[in-house]
Amino acid sequence: MTALLAVGLGYCGRHLLARPGQPFDPVVGTRRSAEAAQALAGLSRPGCRVTGLRFDGETADPALVAAIADADTLLLSAPPGAAGDPLRATAGDALRASRRLSQVIYLTTLGVYGDHGGAWVDETTVPRPGSDRLRRRLAAEADWQRFGAELGIPVAILRLAGIYGPGRSALVQLKAGEARRIDKPGQVFNRIHVDDIAASILAVVAQRFDGIVNVTDDLPAPPGDPVLFAAGLLGLEPPPAVPFAEAARTMSPMALTFWAGNKRVRNDVLKTRLGVSLAFPTYREGLAALAEEAGQ
Repeated sequence: MTALLAVGLGYCGRHLLARPGQPFDPVVGTRRSAEAAQALAGLSRPGCRVTGLRFDGETADPALVAAIADADTLLLSAPPGAAGDPLRATAGDALRASRRLSQVIYLTTLGVYGDHGGAWVDETTVPRPGSDRLRRRLAAEADWQRFGAELGIPVAILRLAGIYGPGRSALVQLKAGEARRIDKPGQVFNRIHVDDIAASILAVVAQRFDGIVNVTDDLPAPPGDPVLFAAGLLGLEPPPAVPFAEAARTMSPMALTFWAGNKRVRNDVLKTRLGVSLAFPTYREGLAALAEEAGQ
């Protein structure tokens, strides 16, 4: 089995650990609050012992340093701050001193490509991050790649599309009365089911993949399409279309940067080099499966 340190163990990490046959045991996961870290122990099951640690991104305490020393694999999803990736910024010496570490997996975002006016992009496309947040993401990717080259460790940079899955989808939003169908002509997004993210991580580990890979579905589509499809599955009237200019008035700065990036993202590396066969190649298969699981 493989000892895993998951920094920022959240939605994707939980689904990864729930997969039958996953190779990680023991697992140390971090959360920003002590309460959330303590709750991670509830993810434990036979063959997968999970311990939680509090890590606020500013101080690496002795327990975290010990977890770094014991880890074979790092799974990183905590966002970078002004000082860069929080683990690199606070525990650089411990990382360089590791004698066990053999794989780094960094979960980042397709947002680093920026806006390409709806054109197709792939892993060779020069990123155009349009905000400080995305520039920090891109800098953190490069920092981990330098770390891997320095220590001779493979570093996989997984650029994720918009994530959906159980408890997090247009189906949930519709049932809660919170779904919005925002109309921005020409805008498209890629998406990815959390189960396909988990499968991609496992493929990375199995192959000791080193490099950048887009983890995304096959169908870049307008933002309102999944809402319309989900409404049909539920037999509900879809919400009215809202012009983007109107919706933007109440969006957070982070949401605005997300909407500023218009591109179609290829996933050839995911399929050909990693050999991942998507369980949910478009949002249609993904939402239909979620609706069936919920008995709808």
